[in-house]
Amino acid sequence: MNIKRIFGSILTVLGIAGLIYAAVLFANSNGGTHNIKAVIIYCILGLIFFVSGISLVRTVRDD
Repeated sequence: MNIKRIFGSILTVLGIAGLIYAAVLFANSNGGTHNIKAVIIYCILGLIFFVSGISLVRTVRDD
């Protein structure tokens, strides 16, 4: 088992979870500034985790 590939998969799953949570917060928000800040923060963190996880899985080679 390759540790980097497992870590990339974990990051990808965390990124997807962050994006889904941001979407749920966005759907349930009523326009307050606190909710908008939380949605933006979760969306950015979810995107960072998702992109880094996908790139880590793609760049690691199986030997």
